[in-house]
Order: sequence, then C-alpha cells, then structure tokens
Amino acid sequence: MASGAEEEGRARREAGEEDTDEDDERPQLSAAAAGALREFLEEQGRHEGEKGGGEGVELVAEDWRLSQFWYDERTARELSEEVARLASGLPAGGSTSAAVACVACPTLYAYLRKSSPDVPARLLEYDERFGQYGDDFAFYDYNQPEALPPAMKHAFQIVVADPPYLSQECLEKVAKTVSFLAQPEGSFLLLLTGEVQKDRALELLNVRPCGFKPQHSNKLGNVFRLFTNYDPVDRLGGWDRSDGAPV
Repeated sequence: MASGAEEEGRARREAGEEDTDEDDERPQLSAAAAGALREFLEEQGRHEGEKGGGEGVELVAEDWRLSQFWYDERTARELSEEVARLASGLPAGGSTSAAVACVACPTLYAYLRKSSPDVPARLLEYDERFGQYGDDFAFYDYNQPEALPPAMKHAFQIVVADPPYLSQECLEKVAKTVSFLAQPEGSFLLLLTGEVQKDRALELLNVRPCGFKPQHSNKLGNVFRLFTNYDPVDRLGGWDRSDGAPV
C-alpha cells in the first residue's frame, strides 16, 4: 500500500509517530520468492502493469519494497465472492453511496469491481496509481487514520482491511480507520493480516480467525489469516476453533 517512488516510502516511514524498523515488520518473502521477485522488478521499466492469468484482472505492478503484495487469484476470488454475498443481504435503499470499503486491499477491489460491478465499493489506498478508478479511489495514509472525507464516517456496512505492515502501531492505526468507516451497528468487518496479530486483532476489532488462509502471488514467509467479526459458518472455513478458545 505505497507509491512506487522510493523517496515516498522514506517520507511515509518518517511520518510515523515512532522511529521503527519497518523492514522487520513487513511481510517477509522466502529466499526463492525474493529472487524471482527481483527478476520481475527488473522488467518493470518495460511494463506499466501486470495481468493475472486466465480470467484474472489487470493490476499495476506491485512494489515489494513498500510492502505491496497482491493476493493470488484463488484468494481474491473467494474474498470477492464473500463480500458480494454479504452485500446482497444488505437492506436496499441505504443512505450511503458505497456499501464496501476496501482499505489497502486493491486486489480485492479490482476483482470485486470485475465480478460484481453492481456492488458499490470504494478503494482507500496510498498508491495514487489507483486513481485510475476515479471517484471510487480515496487517498489513504495509515499514519493519518481518520484523515478521510467526512462523508465516509460510519458510512460503510462492509469494511475489509489489509494493513501494510505487521507492527502493533500499524494495526492500531488501521483499526482506528476501520472504526471510523464502519457503521456502528450491524457492520461486517474482514481483516487480513499475519497470524501473529491474532490476539491484538481480537482486542482491537473483536475479530476472530477463519479456517481460510489468504495466499499471495509471490509466496510470503509469514502465515496470513483472515479475521472476521461474524462466523461465516460453512464459508471460508468458518471460525477456526482448533485452539479451543471460546467464541
């Protein structure tokens, strides 16, 4: 969730409240994946974007240096289907112009836009290349979690968030954004982040891990999980009760 310019990345890190080492907190690539990704980045100068295979969607090239990793096609499809299913059950004639807020998850937004164009959604992103989506795009910097248009406050019935870093500070700020966006009652929250954030995610957003585990196009060394504030039951593996924790 960052621009392609390296200097913008530095500015973004400097904007944080603490002088933390983001390299230790961003998702880590395996050695083999990192090598393959370096080869891919060498081709960026000749390619404006990349296309998913089969019936995938067109995406701009990810910038792994700024913790920008796209979901693989299976993950993006299953998530977009779940969001569309939730949206289909929302009451008609709501007061908002968009039912879904996609916070730092452009892959999900792109798949949702293609597979369910009737589902109104907004993309909140730091990378202004996504301004190609017009009014659906809103600039977002997690270091300023509530620096968003006033009309977005408590305006969304479904909020999906994918914090760019695995630090406590990042999750806390993204949680503030989620609380700002979500309707106070009856909203659906979906959080995609590292398994290491399990306890903190429950504390901040009252979300629990599902059996479904998100995957990325470039395999990451970290285990990622999908957390929700509702039990999908027979979808997405339902809530994971393997640890015996009460739900």
